[in-house]
Amino acid sequence: MLSVCVLPAAAHDAPSGWTYPLACCSDYDCREVADADVVEGPQGYVIKVTGEVIPMTSRKVKPSPDGVFHWCSVAGKNDGKTICLFVPPRAF
Repeated sequence: MLSVCVLPAAAHDAPSGWTYPLACCSDYDCREVADADVVEGPQGYVIKVTGEVIPMTSRKVKPSPDGVFHWCSVAGKNDGKTICLFVPPRAF
C-alpha cells in the first residue's frame, strides 16, 4: 500500500527577506533578476531571456517591496511563461 503525505503549499522568501505571494510562487518559481534582464518599453516590460512582453497594466505586474526586479516563471524555468513580475518604482 502506498501512503501519500499532502503538505500545504508554501511560498518562499526573496533574498531581502520578504515572502513571495503564494499566487506567484510554488516555492521555486520566483527569483531576483538583474535590471538588465527586464526592459521597460512602450508596450510594457520585456523579459529579455524569453522576449515575452508583459503590459504595465497586467495583473502579473506587482510593486517590488525591495526596489529590485523579481521574476516568477512557470516551474522557475528561464523559458517559462511569466506568473508575476515584481518591478521597482519608476524613476520618472
